[in-house]
Amino acid sequence: MALRAGVKLLMGSGVLWRQQGIRALFATPRRKAAGSPTSHQAPSASDLNSFAFRSHTCGELRAAHVGQEVTLCGWLQYQRHDMFLVLRDFHGLMQVVLPSDADGSQLKQTMSAMPLESVLLVKGTVIPRPSGQENMKMATGAVEVQAKEVQVLNTCRKLPFEIKDSVKKSESLRMQYRYLDIRSAQLQYNLRLRSRMVMKMREYLCNQHGFVDVETPTLFKRTPGGAKEFLVPTQEPGKFYSLPQSPQQFKQLLMVGGLDRYFQVARCYRDEGSRPDRQPEFTQVDLEMSFVDQLGIRRLIEGLLRYSWPEEKGTLPDPFPVMTYAEAMQRYGVDKPDTRFQMKIMDVTAQMRPVTVGFVQEALSKSNGCVKAIRVPEGATYLKGKVLDSTLQMIREQYSQDVMVVFVRSDGSWKSPLGKNLTEELQKALAGAKAEDLLLLAVGPHDTACAALGKLRLEVASRLEECGVPLRDPNTFHFLWVVDFPLFLPKEENPEELESAHHPFTAPHPEDMELLYTDPAKVRGQHYDLVLNGNEVGGGSIRIHNSELQRRVLQDILKENVSLLSHLLEALESGAPPHGGIALGLDRLISMIVGAQSIRDVIAFPKSFRGHDLMSNAPDYVSAEDLQLYHIQVTPKQ
Repeated sequence: MALRAGVKLLMGSGVLWRQQGIRALFATPRRKAAGSPTSHQAPSASDLNSFAFRSHTCGELRAAHVGQEVTLCGWLQYQRHDMFLVLRDFHGLMQVVLPSDADGSQLKQTMSAMPLESVLLVKGTVIPRPSGQENMKMATGAVEVQAKEVQVLNTCRKLPFEIKDSVKKSESLRMQYRYLDIRSAQLQYNLRLRSRMVMKMREYLCNQHGFVDVETPTLFKRTPGGAKEFLVPTQEPGKFYSLPQSPQQFKQLLMVGGLDRYFQVARCYRDEGSRPDRQPEFTQVDLEMSFVDQLGIRRLIEGLLRYSWPEEKGTLPDPFPVMTYAEAMQRYGVDKPDTRFQMKIMDVTAQMRPVTVGFVQEALSKSNGCVKAIRVPEGATYLKGKVLDSTLQMIREQYSQDVMVVFVRSDGSWKSPLGKNLTEELQKALAGAKAEDLLLLAVGPHDTACAALGKLRLEVASRLEECGVPLRDPNTFHFLWVVDFPLFLPKEENPEELESAHHPFTAPHPEDMELLYTDPAKVRGQHYDLVLNGNEVGGGSIRIHNSELQRRVLQDILKENVSLLSHLLEALESGAPPHGGIALGLDRLISMIVGAQSIRDVIAFPKSFRGHDLMSNAPDYVSAEDLQLYHIQVTPKQ
């Protein structure tokens, strides 16, 4: 149906398009793109209109375009006064003026009944907005398009929520209708920034440094240790594939194969449910190099991030700071410290030794007993009563660690449960304390006291920020390398046994090789983590490339079944070069760059907190007939 004012409703019953309307649509005249097939040229990076119906995007028109005939495509954002439409696409918004003459009356009548989010094609002329009616809040607010023709490409049903960033929606509703949520400006920005960064990473690695992009298998076999893996049944009775947690073994085998430099944007899987920073399926920027040491890997990654970093996010330091695991635990109480704010842990053990309080003397009489403290600027002003009590109770429950509180009054005097036992030496050690500061002291085993204060440091920072005290600027990016991790850790369920702190393929520190045979628990590994604002965004290591050493670690120390890794051990016996690598958590990195609360906000189709796809209701049940093909029978849970 064609209306006199130029509206072409390209719909029959429902969304059945008429052949004539489709021909007219594809015949729409549009700007010839530099990258069109007839030009034999690659499209430029800024050409967003090649091969499309439109001549321009809704977000690109400016005063310089006044007088030009344009064709726009997009979604109907809203209408005003039966005269104006606002059209939206991925690039922005454009105001469209409907004809005011008699020929435009039917067009206005049709548009007034048009549901929001209907898909339109508009042809018209770019004109300046009347003086005083410019909208400087819109990038295109100096101009508008005088419509000559409007084609309705599709209408829209009543939606469960408005497509506006200002409209609050529950996360479950957003995930149920993810295809609608993707229309939001924020998700569009997140996904496009992610795409740009990945492309820049490919350029840096492959074009500038000779890395080879290799796809590794998704169907593999179980890997000893580590996270739980998803199983994939086969038609062979009792045999299953596993979905890999990472391409770890494959990238090492590629080094044995002489590929020298491997890279992949890899899909990885862990059957651990979801947390704000985890998904059952996630993406890593994975790489491996031969003939390299830790410093080489670190320099490569720093260069990679500086090259791909969004310009609008500022610049990155050169080089990134480096901290040992021991230093991180001692000063921050965590192995991924947030260095955007101070409140570092201080050791006041020596100053507390003269204190004649029973529990203090009892703790210090033990070999690893200590007293640690943190100073909270303005803490006495903002942290008091139930807020402080609940925070300390949480630390007590998680770490079995009591924390003493010292208030610095406005006159500079100290209020403490230690009373007169608070020595001058301690006050001098905490000489930086000022009026209205809060001092938190933990007495006990070194590791427990540091871990408790590390957690408390972060909790206190959150409480202060809730009170309006700025501490952690989300627009500041503090990268940090943490190195010299323990190679092994005691198992939680059996502290007498050891497990890999990273994975069983990490090489021991060269200085600790003898300890591997005498006291493995004290061995440091050649493992390095990349931390950003208190979050681990990457981790890697120099690998074991000697078969005999790898067998000892697996069989004698970790008590693993080496037959599961016989292929890798044979490969290491076949002339494996020294090699190392790293994997960057792409989802987490992007979420921090854009300031998202969860990695789900930078993934097009994420899983829910429980690992479910709320849009398609996956995972779903499978019929007994289909399961029979895989020799599987579901039995009731006992």
